[in-house]
Amino acid sequence: MRIALHSTLRPGAADAYLAEHARVPDEVRALFDRAGIQDWTIWRSGDRLFHLVECDDFDEAMRVIRADEADRRWQERIGRFVDAFLGPDGTPGYAPLEQVWRLEEQRRAGAASVASEGEAPESERARPADASGPDADADGPVVDMGLD
Repeated sequence: MRIALHSTLRPGAADAYLAEHARVPDEVRALFDRAGIQDWTIWRSGDRLFHLVECDDFDEAMRVIRADEADRRWQERIGRFVDAFLGPDGTPGYAPLEQVWRLEEQRRAGAASVASEGEAPESERARPADASGPDADADGPVVDMGLD
């Protein structure tokens, strides 16, 4: 399973937070292994942190982690840089964010739909009459995400 979390840094704490994460203690990495966490990635934008946690069972992983002394030591060390964790509604709380969309899931759903309904693949479907140009999308307007 994949879980996203959102946290914020205290003002001026970004450099120290990054330095602490240059190498997370081995005891914390071993704890994550015991808790069933395959990967934990953190991205930063200003004072906002976005975490992607890949694990077997998030609630169970957090139960194992919170009960361990290695986590207590890590939280004492890293907690001074973190202002808060925010839940899906933006209020303080250690709760997974709501997933809005995932390409892989849409692809699987589309493939299942095509297979079960005998539809033509999306690339062969006719575009609506009001769509124009090579980037026109049958599901709505094209948004340039600046990825090219």
